[in-house]
Amino acid sequence: MEYDVIVAGLGGMGSAAAWQLARRGQRVLGLEQYNIPHPYGSSHGVSRIIRLPYYEHPSYVPLVQRAFALWREAEMASGRVLMVTTGSIDASPEDDPLFQGALNSAILHNLPHEVLSGAEVNERFPGYRLPAGHRAVFQPQGGLIASERAIVAHAELAMAHGAELHAREKLLHWEVHPGGEGVEVVTKKGRYRAARLVLTAGAWMGELATKLARVAVPERQVLAWLQPHRPDYFGPDKFPVFNLQVEEGRYYGLPIYDVPGFKFGRYHHQNETGAADTVAREPDEADETLLRAFSERYFPDGSGATMALRSCMFTNTPDEHFILDHHPDHAQVVLASPCSGHGFKFCSVIGEIIADLATGDGTTAHDIEFLRFGRLSK
Repeated sequence: MEYDVIVAGLGGMGSAAAWQLARRGQRVLGLEQYNIPHPYGSSHGVSRIIRLPYYEHPSYVPLVQRAFALWREAEMASGRVLMVTTGSIDASPEDDPLFQGALNSAILHNLPHEVLSGAEVNERFPGYRLPAGHRAVFQPQGGLIASERAIVAHAELAMAHGAELHAREKLLHWEVHPGGEGVEVVTKKGRYRAARLVLTAGAWMGELATKLARVAVPERQVLAWLQPHRPDYFGPDKFPVFNLQVEEGRYYGLPIYDVPGFKFGRYHHQNETGAADTVAREPDEADETLLRAFSERYFPDGSGATMALRSCMFTNTPDEHFILDHHPDHAQVVLASPCSGHGFKFCSVIGEIIADLATGDGTTAHDIEFLRFGRLSK
């Protein structure tokens, strides 16, 4: 075999997997169809949220706790700041699954937290203007990951351990050799063989693994950066990252970091889905109007001039949990994606899990049963 493992897609998860595999002594080839990093997938846009009281499913909490440790390890190894602590706010009406789930998760996993009313959030963090009757879980360990910097750090660490990474080389086709002896991949630049293949292609997963075509749905997402009227309210020391359910929908946001403006977006934005290469890339006036209406109501001191609008891709499963498993027909192939718009914080630990699945007997000590592919075919 030319390589032990080929990793196709070097965004957040693929770059982390390349490092974890290479540091275990695996001969790794990483393939990325665009630049490393690039603005066409799910991992760009300067920063991503990391939060612990996971309302989506309590089994995510041990994974994100391990992710925290691995992000710090990557910081030490790379010499780059990758994680900034701001605290996190999960807020909604009291009977909404967001608040109830975050609270239950915090209690179940004994996470330090406070329960605040919307009015108490507003008083403590003056950039916020939540409805007074909202309820919020404040968790002091949450914050942000510098997403593009993290990809660069993982890529550099992978190469320092001997990985061979190729940008601007798209995987066109792959096949398992007869008898199951390894995998061959074809790109515009050549053919490569390996014992195992990892697919971490985000919005392109359905094209590379047809089993995922109906359950990995790309969705256009738009992010806004607005310059606050009161910048002092929106720095990392005064503005926790948030996950907020209001009557207009569910929104998320982060403080000013590295670029002008406080950042926020709406989950499922305008519900625009389609093939990854066909969705509109350039944000427009309708995108800005939708996002500004939210900011002006709930974060009025943050709603100054527009600094940037950027599109990115969510890739959603029907239940909005990840897919993390071996290919149902080919044990030599590991599937790691899509992540339904909330996966970046987990990239460091998913890299570790991928390395487990792609080496040795293909098992992992991490609890990923709720992320296995089989749940979607029942």
